[in-house]
Amino acid sequence: MDNKLILLVEDNPDDELLAKRALKKNHISSEVVVARDGQEAIEYLFGEGRFEGRDKLVMPHVIFLDLKLPKLDGIEVLKRVRADERTCMIPVVMLTSSNEESDINSCYKYGANSFICKPVDFDQFVETSGQMGTYWLSLNVTPIGLN
Repeated sequence: MDNKLILLVEDNPDDELLAKRALKKNHISSEVVVARDGQEAIEYLFGEGRFEGRDKLVMPHVIFLDLKLPKLDGIEVLKRVRADERTCMIPVVMLTSSNEESDINSCYKYGANSFICKPVDFDQFVETSGQMGTYWLSLNVTPIGLN
């Protein structure tokens, strides 16, 4: 699991810290790149803006994507990820506080691999984050050639 990159797209600093701590607590030592809004996530993925010049051959193994984001929301990020052949097969896990049926349906309609409601309780958040990391980084088999 060590060499598998995670792109965490999260605008809440507390949730970012909790997710990182939960992964570490669950012995998931993968590198975590954080994008704090939807536009930053797109720029990272496609090597634009402040990420211009990054090695675009190195892609995340999984994207943990918040739904409610500044600049570009999670649905728009998801649509762009799925529309480009360089990123279309990266697993995308929607990690959000919303449990609205319309949000769930929209995420799956546009190609989310999973939809997880963020637990409010700290211990449950740690457990859920650890389970996500374990599943997506060690149990799930990704397409050949995906980093």
